[in-house]
Amino acid sequence: MHLDRRGLMAAGAAFAGASLIGREAFADIALSPPESVGFSSAGLAKLNAAMHGLVDDQKLAGVTTLVARHGKVVHFDAYGKRDLDSGAPMQKDTIFRIASMTKPTIGIAMMMLWEQGKWKLTDRLDHHIPEFKNLKVKAKDGSVQDLKTPQTMAQVMSHTAGFGVLADYAPLNFGRGNLQGMIDTLAKMPLYSQPGTDWAYGPCVDIQGYIVQKLSGQTLDVFMQEHLFGPLGMADTGFWVAREKVGRIAKINTYKDGKIVSAPTPPGGGRDPSTKPSFLSGSGGLSSTTEDYWKFCQMVLNGGIANGRRYVKADTVKLMRNSVLQPGVMVDLYGPDQPGVGFGLDFAVIEDPSKVPTLQGKDTFYWGGAFGTWFWIDPTNDVIFVGMIQNLNGSVPTGGTPQVRVITPQLTYTALTDPKK
Repeated sequence: MHLDRRGLMAAGAAFAGASLIGREAFADIALSPPESVGFSSAGLAKLNAAMHGLVDDQKLAGVTTLVARHGKVVHFDAYGKRDLDSGAPMQKDTIFRIASMTKPTIGIAMMMLWEQGKWKLTDRLDHHIPEFKNLKVKAKDGSVQDLKTPQTMAQVMSHTAGFGVLADYAPLNFGRGNLQGMIDTLAKMPLYSQPGTDWAYGPCVDIQGYIVQKLSGQTLDVFMQEHLFGPLGMADTGFWVAREKVGRIAKINTYKDGKIVSAPTPPGGGRDPSTKPSFLSGSGGLSSTTEDYWKFCQMVLNGGIANGRRYVKADTVKLMRNSVLQPGVMVDLYGPDQPGVGFGLDFAVIEDPSKVPTLQGKDTFYWGGAFGTWFWIDPTNDVIFVGMIQNLNGSVPTGGTPQVRVITPQLTYTALTDPKK
C-alpha cells in the first residue's frame, strides 16, 4: 500500500460523540509512591517536565499522562489548556475523543461473545454476515477476481480481511448512515486484496461493531455500557456526551507556523456531541477520560478481571495479544513496514523490541487514536501508560504533533529504575 492511503487513516476516524451516563463528582485517583513499585520520582518528574515543556513551547495545547505499575497509579498529570480560545485548563477529568482507541474495547466485546461460543476465529465472515457472500477482489490490473480463500473472523479482527484503508471509503461517508447501511454498501464493492495477504487499516472494527449487535441482540451502545463501561466504572466513556458534561470536552487543535492553535472546524462538522449518532462507530466513535481508559487497560492487564468481576478469561487476553498475521504480512500504519510489530485481535503487539526499537517490554500491546491519544499495556514489566492530547492528524508522524509516542516510552522506562520491585 502507498503512503498517501496509509497516512490518511488518522483523519478517517471521525468523532461520533459519546454516551456518558451519569457519575458522581470526579474523584481523583490516589497516587502510590513511585518507589514502592520500582519507579524513580525524579525520573517521572522528567516525564512531567518533557510534557510540560511541549505545552510551554506551544507544541501542544494540553496533555494528560498516567503511569501505573502492579495496579498502582504512580503518576497522573494534566497540564495546559483544554480550550485555547477560552483558556479553560486541561484537567484530569477532561473528556477526549479517543477515536481508534475505541477499537480495543470493541475487541473485548467480541471476545466476550467468543467465550460464549457465538463465533470462532476460523468461522467464515459471511457465515455471520451473509451479505458478504460472493465478494470479489479488485486486482492491481483492474480485473475483478474470485476470492482464493474465504474471509475469516480472525482476519476481520486483525485488519487482514481484504478491505481497503479508511481513505478508500471516505467518499462514501458511512458516518451519515448506520451500520447496516455500511454493510450493504461494502457488500456491493470488491475487496482491495485477497483475504489474509495484506494488513489494511480500514472498516474492520466497524464491521465488528455490527457483529456485536447481531450476535448479542443489543445495540452497540447498550452492549458496551451494560457489559463493559458500566461495570468497570467508566462513567465518562460512551458514544455521546451527556449535555451537562459537554463543557469538559477538550477542543481540537492544529498548527499554524509551527505553533499550536485552535482548529477552525471541529470533527464531525460541528455535530452536537450530546446527541446520539446514527452511526455507532466501533472503529472510532468513543469519547473517554484518562482515568476511564486506565480502568479498561488495568482490567486487561489483570487478565480480564477487575474489582472481583471477570470480563474475559486470562487466556483470552493472551490470545488477543498474540499476532495472527500470516508470514510476510506486516503492519504498515503510515506507509513503511514496522519491523518487530505484529497484530493480534484489535491490538498491535511488540514482538521484538530491538527491531522497533523501544524500551517497552516484549509482548507489549497498544494502539492510539487519530487525535493523538495513545496507550500501551506491558505485561512483561506490568506497566500501563495512557496519554491524551487532541490534535488534528495527531497520530500522523508528519502531521506536526510532537512524537509523544516515542518520547514517553523512553522517559517512562528510564524512570523504572528497579524493575524487580
